[in-house]
Amino acid sequence: MVARYVVSPHGGRRAHRDISSALHAAAQRGRPALVEIAPGRYEETLVVRGEVRLVAAEGPGTVVVGRHRGAALEAAGRVRVHGLTLVGRDADAVACPAGTLTLEHTEIRATGGVALHAGPHASVTLRDSVVAHGRTLFSGAAGLVERCRFTDAADNAIAVVAGARVRVGDSRIEGSRIHGLRVSDAQAEVVGCELTGTGRAALMADTGAHLTVADCVITTVHAEGVMFIEQSRGSVDRTRVTDARHGIAAASGADPVVRGCVLADCRDTGINVQTDARGRFEDCEVLDSGNVAVFATDGGAPEVRGCRVARGNVGIAVTGGARGRFAHSTVEDLTGSALRVWDGSRGVFEHLRVERCPTGLDTRGDGGTTADLADTTFRDFRLPAVTAAGQSRVTLRRVTAERGTVGFGVAEDAQLFVYDCEVRAVTGGGVGGIGNGRLLARNLTVTGSEGVGISAKDSAYLDVEGGDFTDCAVAGAVFDEESSGRLAECSVSGERGAAVVHNGRVDLVALRSGLRVVHRAAPPAAPAPTIVNRFLGPVIHGDVHDAQFAWDNDHVSQHLRTEGDDSPR
Repeated sequence: MVARYVVSPHGGRRAHRDISSALHAAAQRGRPALVEIAPGRYEETLVVRGEVRLVAAEGPGTVVVGRHRGAALEAAGRVRVHGLTLVGRDADAVACPAGTLTLEHTEIRATGGVALHAGPHASVTLRDSVVAHGRTLFSGAAGLVERCRFTDAADNAIAVVAGARVRVGDSRIEGSRIHGLRVSDAQAEVVGCELTGTGRAALMADTGAHLTVADCVITTVHAEGVMFIEQSRGSVDRTRVTDARHGIAAASGADPVVRGCVLADCRDTGINVQTDARGRFEDCEVLDSGNVAVFATDGGAPEVRGCRVARGNVGIAVTGGARGRFAHSTVEDLTGSALRVWDGSRGVFEHLRVERCPTGLDTRGDGGTTADLADTTFRDFRLPAVTAAGQSRVTLRRVTAERGTVGFGVAEDAQLFVYDCEVRAVTGGGVGGIGNGRLLARNLTVTGSEGVGISAKDSAYLDVEGGDFTDCAVAGAVFDEESSGRLAECSVSGERGAAVVHNGRVDLVALRSGLRVVHRAAPPAAPAPTIVNRFLGPVIHGDVHDAQFAWDNDHVSQHLRTEGDDSPR
């Protein structure tokens, strides 16, 4: 049987003038209690024990509880609060160190302290409520948050720490000075929420935490939309991040799974994986990134599959000793490189489609910089579809480049390996080598080049076996300057240009062509400068004054003058 108590600041028959006196009476009887509170402001701190329900008699917002300083409510037992406004200053506005606490249609205001503090032996439910200014802290507690609004927290809006387990659903978090929700060494699930205007990452997982995010919208964030660090784990599904610095990021050993998300208008990167973090990203869209859509650096190792990258600057960049695998994805309409592998990194790309980007893949760095592409198509590029530079090594298998300038290029001291690849409808050439670049190609096909099939200059070396060059306007192959190479079992066909134009430094083995072969000798080297050494000259020891010297002269005149005599002798 529930005992009923009435509270009214004006008193009345069987009414308590303050809430604390009603609670005291209920505690003495030791029975479940219902405390109905009339409208008004109650300057007191409520200490609730046992099974008690506190209700604003005339609905939410009509009852305000709290002192000028200190807490508004401390609950330990089985406590339910409905419709109250709880105000705390310089202390925990609401504290639940143990037991269960349910707050419904309640507003919590905190200045200079924690709005709601759930301790390690507590279970707290917050439903259809508002929390303003303060932080909601679950420390080792169990928690459920549904249809709530958190606004203008001076710290993290919600903190889940020290082994706590919390679910936040269908809620809005706005204007937090630090994070919207931070989970540290604990578990949190965030579903169907909207987060906006946070000072740092909207959702942060650290210190081995587990964070699950689904069906959320994150906008206008000063840092990351979702951030995993310090070996945290978790998943992000069907979430949209707009106008963040980084859409979803992982660092320092974290390893999230991200599926079906949209990362749009991120000011720096859409996906950011660094400092030995990993991460699997599936079926995501990264749109209009300010710098790089998918970025792996400093030992990061993402796996990206089934994603779409569109517009923005650079598509996928792997730098700073990172590595990554990228498959079954589309990259289109960028202003910079579609794919980039730099500085000792490794990128593996399979089944990609790259369209309307200035260049497809560019690599540079030391010999540890490698890129492997397979079953990939590049279309409508303005610069080479693939450029290997520095000392990098690039391997292409079943790669197609069409409608651009040059298909594949190797420069400086890089190495390019091409197997079963095709270049079509280019304006400059199929494959080019410059500097000290090295190319090995097997079963390369170039069709419809307005320039050449393959070309080499400087000291580049091209080794092509089983090549097929068709309808190349200038020549099937051109070797200039000090370049060299080998063409074995190659064919050149068409009605324009020459079969091969070379400098005498290329081996032609079983070349098949009805077109002419032109031997264009390399220009003679410039003669060495003449150096004349003169070894027959005077050797003088000591000081010499008023002396003149001459040698290798046909005629020498010597004149002797004595002091006081101006005539020569």
